[in-house]
Formats: sequence, structure tokens, C-alpha cells
Amino acid sequence: MEQNKFHKEFKLNNNSFASVDELQAFTRNFSDEIHQFLEAWFSDDDAIIVNTSGSTGKPKPISLKKEFVKNSAKATGLYFDLQANTTALLCLPTAYIAGKLMLIRALTLGWHLDVIDANSNPLETIDKKYDFSAMVPLQVENSLSKLNLIQKLIIGGGVVSNSLQEKLQEISTEVFATYGMTETITHIAVKRLNNFRGSKKAYKDEFYQTLPNVTIYIDERNCLVIAAPKVSEKLVVTNDVVNLISDTEFEWLGRFDNVINSGGIKLHPEKIEEKLSKIITNRFFVTGIPDEKLGEKLVLIVEGNQQEINIDLAQFSKFEIPKEIYFLNNFVETESAKIQRKKTVAKIFTK
Repeated sequence: MEQNKFHKEFKLNNNSFASVDELQAFTRNFSDEIHQFLEAWFSDDDAIIVNTSGSTGKPKPISLKKEFVKNSAKATGLYFDLQANTTALLCLPTAYIAGKLMLIRALTLGWHLDVIDANSNPLETIDKKYDFSAMVPLQVENSLSKLNLIQKLIIGGGVVSNSLQEKLQEISTEVFATYGMTETITHIAVKRLNNFRGSKKAYKDEFYQTLPNVTIYIDERNCLVIAAPKVSEKLVVTNDVVNLISDTEFEWLGRFDNVINSGGIKLHPEKIEEKLSKIITNRFFVTGIPDEKLGEKLVLIVEGNQQEINIDLAQFSKFEIPKEIYFLNNFVETESAKIQRKKTVAKIFTK
């Protein structure tokens, strides 16, 4: 079957392979996780089973057609002009779709892929330059001094704070935020976060742009609906509230299931958090808790020891000001280190 083959230029940690058997023999001693995934990938089944991250609900297994997974890989290669012999660094866990897709991109497009341990400071011992990589925001924050080793970088798995975006303006690396989910086989849209290569002028896109063969519209909730026939047989109806710019561009506003209705005013936590990120360095989030008068009361929850926070510096409208601030030593996380908001809130109010 076609999906059982890989590009002749593919390399894994400087090793070339003449056959699937040869590749599998190498991965058996290299990484159990990668070996098991590639066993499934090279099997006769026309689909693979992957798990969602669990950041917006209980983790669940999802079946993805291998043909669609390869189409996703090709779309990334086309959008970013990453052809055969591209050097790429995989520093994400291969237990989740983002790490798996880096493997499939390399296999499909003929990249030279180096795999290293997935930790919070992936470039700490790296001196080699790469054409492409993918990281989560924490990894980027810890890698700023060496980020110039990566020519093009995509960031997923969390919101990129304003403070991190400002730091990225001084970096020559072309950095992009991604939008997507397991159901869409990782990202289906990206937006540029920093300066153009070779230009000193600060630059970032305000809107996400979809990858090839993806169109979008909104439903009655103003939530994004994705039509991506190359990666999904069905329309993907999201809970992401967006401002639709065109059928290929949108501005992300926040999660519909996170919207706080406080005294009849609808508040998007993500937009409030964007302002707070300018004045708070710890991890934090805002949420609504039950209130007899308002229905829901806006509160701020900060990870770490109690500290003084000058809310006035965030330049809020009167409705956006948190009514209370809570401090918690440690947030509740998913296995992929994403904050579980509901469980974290429960941890505070069930003490």
C-alpha cells in the first residue's frame, strides 16, 4: 500500500534506511514509543488511532485515515516551502499528535529528522542549525537565546503571551502560531508572530490564515466551522468563537465554553488574559464562578505564592476587572502539560 512507503531522502538522526524493516529495526532500539507508532503506521490498516490532549475535555481516542494524515503533512510542506532534505528537529512528545505529525512529515516529505528528548529547554545542548521545528510556548520561552538555530518555527499547545511575542520580535527565526486540533490532524491555520527575516521592522499578523484546501465559516454561535476535505470527511464544528475575515482568514476570540456571562455582559477570558499577560509572569487564567447577583463573577487565578498585582496596569474596561484574585501553588494539568481549568477551580473551592 502506498502509505506503507516512505520518501527515499528520509533520515532519522543521520541514519538512512533502505526498507521499512530496516527502519523498524533501528527504532526498536532507539525509542519504544516511536517504534510502536511506526508499527501502526506501516501496518495494513488504513487508519491510526491517536488520543486527544484532554485540554478541553476528557482525552479520547480518535481514528485518523492515513491518507488524511499524509495530506496534512503535504499541506504543511507546501505552505512553508519545506521540501525534501529539509532539516527538522523533533522535540515534542511522540505520544501526542503534534509529535507524531513531525515524524509523518519527515517520512512523507523526505526530511532529515533529528529526535531529542522532549523537555522544557530543548535547545540547551544543541548547536546544529535546522530548517524547521515545532515547540510549545514554554519551550520557546526557554530557548530564546538559541532560537536563531531554527529557521522556521511553529508554536502550538497553548496561547503565546504578549510578553513572549515581544521577545520574538528580536529573533531572526520566522515564528508562527498554529490553530488546530487532533480532529483536524494538528494545525489547519497559522499566523505570523514576528518580524520578517532580514527586516528590523516589527511585524505580526492579526489573523490566522488557513492552509491549502481549507475553508471556514461560522455557525449561529459565531464559532468556527472548518471544511477541510483533504484531512476530514466531515465538517469540524468547533467551540472557538472567531471574527471571520474571509473564507480563509479569521481572528480567534476565545472558547465558547469559556465565555463568562456576568450581569448580562459576555466576557471572553482569553482576551482578558491577553491583557493580564503584560503584568503577570506566573501562569494564570480567569474564569467565572457562581454569583447570586451577577450570575457569574469574574475571578483571576494565579499559580504560585500570593503577590501584589496592580490590575490598573492592564488597562481594562470596567467589566473586565476581576472581582477576586486567588493563588494556588500548582495548577492541575493534562499529561501534555496543558492547564485543566475546571479541575483547578475545583481544587480551590473544595478545600
